[in-house]
Amino acid sequence: MPIKVPNDLPSRRVLEAEGVFIIKETDAVRQDIRPLRLALLNLMPDKERTETQFARLLGSTPLQVELTLLHTESYRSRHVSEEHLKAFYQTFPRVRDQKFDGLIVTGAPIETLPFEDVLYWRELSEILNWSTDNVHASCFICWGAQAALYHRYGVPKHPLPSKLFGVYRQHTHRQNTETTRSPLLVGMDDQFLMPVSRYTEVRAEDLPQDSNLQVLATSPESGLCIVEDPNYRSTYMFNHVEYDAYSLRDEFKRDQDQGVEIALPVNYFPNDDSTAEPVNRWRAYAHLLFWNWIHRIYQTTPFDINEIGQNSQREAADYARGKPVVAATGQGAEATAREAATKIPA
Repeated sequence: MPIKVPNDLPSRRVLEAEGVFIIKETDAVRQDIRPLRLALLNLMPDKERTETQFARLLGSTPLQVELTLLHTESYRSRHVSEEHLKAFYQTFPRVRDQKFDGLIVTGAPIETLPFEDVLYWRELSEILNWSTDNVHASCFICWGAQAALYHRYGVPKHPLPSKLFGVYRQHTHRQNTETTRSPLLVGMDDQFLMPVSRYTEVRAEDLPQDSNLQVLATSPESGLCIVEDPNYRSTYMFNHVEYDAYSLRDEFKRDQDQGVEIALPVNYFPNDDSTAEPVNRWRAYAHLLFWNWIHRIYQTTPFDINEIGQNSQREAADYARGKPVVAATGQGAEATAREAATKIPA
């Protein structure tokens, strides 16, 4: 199935040229299927590039996804036109009364600031609180992951001696039964590569022992990679799985041009030659991780989207096990049959 994005979204042309299956809004309404409703809170300065990166991953699954783009109301990026925001983005007040199957919160280049000093911290905190009862499952990336863990559990971030920058090998954690069963890791290799770009880190020893937080992947060099949170039906990824082949190269050149002291990204340029063409060696892992995340949502989200948040305990238990939900009471046999027809095998 395709991803549904606004008809005139600039990234649409890029995605179509790559073979990503895009469906027009006018065609989507004619399909007798409830698409998964996902919201992307885009905190990155280059919004067009970031929305393309995530739409590329979301559009690779066989499920129809309806993507809603969000930006903060309390802060407007200087790197995107007002026309683009008005045409394709919404602010939180406009979606406050809506339900979503999934929410993605991106990273942001503000990680050296204390959380409370971020201009939109109060707004982000409100969104995080709202998501508990209005979003079935969430995925937080890099600074977004740090921010969510700090808001929910008080987990601090720590400054690094220098920017952690490059492509690092991650190791999946399969030493305990619960982690082995995590649907997010289905089909993943025991080791995989992921781009990293940050000045701070969250440490495993700071995770509350009584929180049910599960470490799914780490790296000896770059630390925590993926943490799962059954309580909030959330996934925290501290690295940039969504990056395209040239993201690290462009960051490297940007920092150089701005006179920022920056080392060559680790394990990225062939033979450490910054003039050589970078090779993307994490694309398959990125697609698999997001396919697993989307499939898990599809199997566990309430058939009636309005029921999201009505029984948070049951939702959390079903999501943790990756258990397909039964049609809610009152939907009747017709709704149950339709749900079965639109589900794919686990």
